[in-house]
Amino acid sequence: MLSRIYYIVFLFLLNCSISAQTSYRNLSLENWTFNKQNEVKKHKATIPGTVHTDLFQNQLIPDPFFGDNEKQLQWIENENWEYETYFTLSKSELKTQNIDLEFEGLDTYATVFLNGKVVLEANNMFRKWTISAKTHLKIGANHLKVVFNSAVQKGKDEAEKLTYTLPEKERVFVRKAQYQFGWDWGPRFVTAGICKLVQLKFWNTAKIENIKYNQIELKEKKAVLEFTTEIYVSKVKTIQLKINEKIETFNLKKGKNIIQMQYEITNPKLWWCNGLGDANLYPFTVEISHKNQFLDTKKLNIGLRTIELIQEKDQIGKSFYFKLNGKPVFMKGTNVVPPDSFLPRVSDSTYFSLVKNAKKANMNMLRVWGGGVYFDDAFYEACDVNGILVWQDFMFACSMYPGDDAFVQNVKQEVIDNVNRLQNHPSIAIWCGNNENDEGWHNWGWQKQFNYSQSDSTQIWNDYKKVFHEMIPQALDSLLPKEKNIYWSSSPSIGWGRKESLLQGDSHYWGVWWGKELFEIYEKKVGRFMSEYGFQGMPNLETLQKVMNKEDLNFTSEAFKNHQKHPRGYETINEYMERDFVVPKIFEDYLYVSQLLQARGMKIAIEAHRRAKPYCMGTLYWQLNDCWPVTSWSSLDYYGNWKAFHYQAKRSFENLLFSVEEESNKYKVFLINDNFENYSGNLELELLSFDGNSLWKVSKEVTIKENSSMIVYEIPKDEFEKRDLKNCVLHIQFNQIAANYFFVKPKDLKLQKPNIQIRKFDERTIEISSDILAKNVFLSSTNNAFFEDNYFDLLPNEKRIIKLSKAPENLKIKSLFETKN
Repeated sequence: MLSRIYYIVFLFLLNCSISAQTSYRNLSLENWTFNKQNEVKKHKATIPGTVHTDLFQNQLIPDPFFGDNEKQLQWIENENWEYETYFTLSKSELKTQNIDLEFEGLDTYATVFLNGKVVLEANNMFRKWTISAKTHLKIGANHLKVVFNSAVQKGKDEAEKLTYTLPEKERVFVRKAQYQFGWDWGPRFVTAGICKLVQLKFWNTAKIENIKYNQIELKEKKAVLEFTTEIYVSKVKTIQLKINEKIETFNLKKGKNIIQMQYEITNPKLWWCNGLGDANLYPFTVEISHKNQFLDTKKLNIGLRTIELIQEKDQIGKSFYFKLNGKPVFMKGTNVVPPDSFLPRVSDSTYFSLVKNAKKANMNMLRVWGGGVYFDDAFYEACDVNGILVWQDFMFACSMYPGDDAFVQNVKQEVIDNVNRLQNHPSIAIWCGNNENDEGWHNWGWQKQFNYSQSDSTQIWNDYKKVFHEMIPQALDSLLPKEKNIYWSSSPSIGWGRKESLLQGDSHYWGVWWGKELFEIYEKKVGRFMSEYGFQGMPNLETLQKVMNKEDLNFTSEAFKNHQKHPRGYETINEYMERDFVVPKIFEDYLYVSQLLQARGMKIAIEAHRRAKPYCMGTLYWQLNDCWPVTSWSSLDYYGNWKAFHYQAKRSFENLLFSVEEESNKYKVFLINDNFENYSGNLELELLSFDGNSLWKVSKEVTIKENSSMIVYEIPKDEFEKRDLKNCVLHIQFNQIAANYFFVKPKDLKLQKPNIQIRKFDERTIEISSDILAKNVFLSSTNNAFFEDNYFDLLPNEKRIIKLSKAPENLKIKSLFETKN
């Protein structure tokens, strides 16, 4: 009998404990259905998801990415769609004092019904939507229904309210991912659906709504952090706040409370970006309790660091560079777009892989582009761990946007939600208002194209300033401590066609590709911070085979044309290829050479930027990844495969880098050092014929200063005037680093057929060598093994060790020679 009493008491105490703390119910796991509005038949839905993926999973549409299926699926965006589920609540669950219904993401115009009553009208894909739901719930079965209205139609309705036309028409009125309306690298799939988690949050006494911190002090021996915690309580309470091992007591009023608490760290370890030190993180657990009853908790990882954007006038213009922990850092990286047209398919592992591939390529900064989405937490967590700084755009791109009060207030809440979510990440370096809106207004001819009157132009520009010069910076001022509040209103600051763009601010240089200028123009058009530039390269054959029939793998098929979204893309690639390479006749060889072409152009650009240090202090190419299998500017294809360019970026982003600049009468050999230490050693330069004969050789002792770009040797051109430079390579070596320099374009090289030998060390290690120069050696296997180095130049009798991700099956080798015949 006594044991039974103990058991009853135990259950009572357990129930009290459970009822006192915050808990969650994931409604995404319930059985959901969807249907086109006014259609009776319902189909199984996956949450999170989109209507496109649900239609495909139910075999109601073909694969949206395959062939030219995109064209026949545009009807989906014009329909309204309904999603619904039933879930059961127990009596004990409904006893909870507070029950919130939380949608992490609704895409985009959503009316939410709970047991037949409208409880929410949502209109922003980027916001978190929370409602107090207890009064609408009941014991037993509950019905949740979400009706999505066509974002395209909603955008058109808003556009009609204006007396003038904004560029890009309906998309600018809709707060959803802009790239879904189609881009020059992405298809048009305007989605709808419950795109992120939906859940019930049960809480009684109190809940933690938000936590942020700022660094009060950061010195060698001590760091002092101040945590600001936003807590909601149901009635007046005494709350214990615990941050790791430290506890303080606070008396809180009913409703919203903001409390602050300091925390000290002795002998702090700083957070450094990739290549310059460890990305040290301190884990924190923040808990609240009442009379020893646990109520709620949140976890975060904090990196101790300082970041500054330095803009100082100089003799040429104005600097634009970042200081990390007081040190000027040259930023090396790229722009990131959403990894899929259908965002719920993007897993945490996808984000982790993207960041890991950036780190492997020696990058230290990624720019989250403004035409996509604010990425999931996993992306920023991966950047924190891997030491990758983030340039974070707000989600506006390549147009002008409305400025009415409803729109501005909607965007303001979007800013608040996302800045609160992201601001604690040490990876966040800068917040940027938009991508190319300012440049577009001043340089793209919209005023003439849309026949704006003076009053129209004034209104549009005033609306622009209201959002990007007033509301967003004011919101950031209210949300962020000073050390986290670096804001840049628009990228680029000045259009690429104006000379001032290379003298100050950040620059998007598109004279190459859009302007069809020679790759070599990159060596002259160097700005203070190059935040966009690029060139297209095709994906490998295996990637295209996944989305095209065999008979469509040619330049004339509609399927192939559909997987190039730039109107003159293939024409531009071919024009540049004719300049620099022998154009292959075989389709697969053409894909390979297109990648070499892209890698060559980007090598010229990146190394010109790095040679110009400290005048130029950043190079972020366009673009890292794709949202579908396509020919684009990416260095990683949709499936995460490395193109030739990604391997080249890895080489060109090394902290110690040789780069040669040709002038009219000499060759200047640069050694760029991004490390914070000097290096001394023997510099060796050797001119080799392609069959391995040494034609010229010199060496000297050099010292390269920390964090600098230096000319370490100059070779007069008359030194080589009697040499056939079409049959020569300059090999440069210093300590453990080396580089090769070719004097002519690839099409002019006198290549001969190499005899490439492979020696297998173990299942995942090979040694590769050649009797003569093997240019751009490409290794591949049918089981998609990853090679840690690829598309490399192999000198005569050089032995190179290559690590693989797994044992290769049907290993294949190709070099540039095979494509020239």
